[in-house]
Amino acid sequence: MAENGKLQLKMVNAEGQFLGEKVDILLRNMILSGTKKASVTASKTVTVAGLSGFPKGNYRLEIDPPSYLSVTQFVTVKASGTTELGVVFPIDPKKVKSVSFPKFGALNEEARKLLNDSGQVLSFEGKTGETLYAGLDDIRRAGLMNILAKTRATSFSNGRSALTYVGELRELRGDRFFAVVSKGLREETKNSVAEGLFEKASGALHHLPAPFQGFTDAGSFKTPDRYGNLQLTFFMKGDECVADIDIDDASGLAHVFQVLRNTLPGVDTHPYSIRDILLVHQKLDPGYTFKF
Repeated sequence: MAENGKLQLKMVNAEGQFLGEKVDILLRNMILSGTKKASVTASKTVTVAGLSGFPKGNYRLEIDPPSYLSVTQFVTVKASGTTELGVVFPIDPKKVKSVSFPKFGALNEEARKLLNDSGQVLSFEGKTGETLYAGLDDIRRAGLMNILAKTRATSFSNGRSALTYVGELRELRGDRFFAVVSKGLREETKNSVAEGLFEKASGALHHLPAPFQGFTDAGSFKTPDRYGNLQLTFFMKGDECVADIDIDDASGLAHVFQVLRNTLPGVDTHPYSIRDILLVHQKLDPGYTFKF
């Protein structure tokens, strides 16, 4: 049988840029059991020729780049002409050598105000504003930027974003932060359930750190995004309100990017992975980039 099928691949990162590095490609025919291998430089669209076409052109495609997670997809090569396919790759957090963040002055007004008002962040006590921002390690700062982007993009019916209700950061982690928030955030969140902006969620896995004494559970809510949803878990003590605020991956890498599952452990909830999910699935840009 003639193998005249051609597959044209456009291989890009979450920002839509060509990977610009050499990748290994494996195409396994699901009908004929044959395989096709290629090593190419993904700095432009590339074409793999010599493939079987429809009706025997069903392939399982695996692509393995050095700096990104391996991706697998199923593709049917057309009987004639060229089959075009775009593949987006999430970063491999273990391959990142450095991260380029925006300067403090380039942050939006709400983010700058929050950092200026946060002088009691665990391990960074006494630091505020630009000093606090500059003192954060890459993991904490990436997690912060992810949540700032998502909370700013989550707006209630009164026109205010969730970010404007966050008053003071108290602890920063790569996947979440704990903050003093206005009681209004809890009320607006509860009221928005009827509108579909948030839905009730389990807060069983969310616990306040030891410094928060006397606070009791006051409900947990998350946005209905299929991947990368914002979760707000509230705790109250009298009129005081604090929140555990995080972005849940919900297996986004496996579904949004079709990452090979054996590469997921340890990276699926990494802030760099959350950043790529926000970029690709929700078109939200946390504002930082990677260097390898």
